[in-house]
Amino acid sequence: MRFCSLGSGSTGNATLVEASGGITTSRVLIDCGFSLRELERRLARIGLASSDIDAVFVTHEHGDHVGCAMTLVRRHRIPLWTSRGTWRAIGEPDIPDGLLHFARDLTTVAIGDLELAPYTVPHDANEPLQLCLSDGAVRLGVLTDAGSITPHLLAQLQGCDALLLECNHDRALLANSSYPASLKARIAGRLGHLANDTAAEILAGCMHAGLNRLVAAHLSETNNSPELVRAVLAPVLGGRPEDITVADPSHGFSWLDIHT
Repeated sequence: MRFCSLGSGSTGNATLVEASGGITTSRVLIDCGFSLRELERRLARIGLASSDIDAVFVTHEHGDHVGCAMTLVRRHRIPLWTSRGTWRAIGEPDIPDGLLHFARDLTTVAIGDLELAPYTVPHDANEPLQLCLSDGAVRLGVLTDAGSITPHLLAQLQGCDALLLECNHDRALLANSSYPASLKARIAGRLGHLANDTAAEILAGCMHAGLNRLVAAHLSETNNSPELVRAVLAPVLGGRPEDITVADPSHGFSWLDIHT
């Protein structure tokens, strides 16, 4: 099992997770916040095409996550999974018969060699979901676009071998930025985005000896830096700052394997 990012920031988000069962290979695209042309260009960069995707999972309706999802699904007849709330928020678009599937909190979804476990998070969207994914041997936790910690969120991230964790902003940089006060309040609010110190609390709450891969994601290009993120997370991880992969907001990161 491995995963990569095609982009992880306000200009567009897309994470690809792949599992191989020996004879078969399954790929799930989590969000696709780009135009179809740009998505295909980014897929080509890793040697894949839209036709190589087995399912698309849209976490919520914000443009940097939903992007070309509906066009991609229709054109290539790829199954789409999302919450009913997200589907309503994007206007209940017409999806060809058999392709639209509704996901909900704590109801697992099997897609080829992958099992998806959606869970709810606090974010300013209509029924947003994040995911844990497993191939039966290893488990990947994905958490972006959440504003605060909940016991439910922490419970779902227990036992992960790898974690993709939002580290959106440094509180001081955000407070002193040129953003309007209303935008600062939204980002820093309970339904906004995770600050570095909150991400560190989440990491501490699900840290265990088997967690061997940590990726910091969805960094603000204005109100954060890889150095700040690594300085906050490394002591919790019990490793060196360079042990933490930081997703580039524009380009994401290359394939990373998940080991037990």
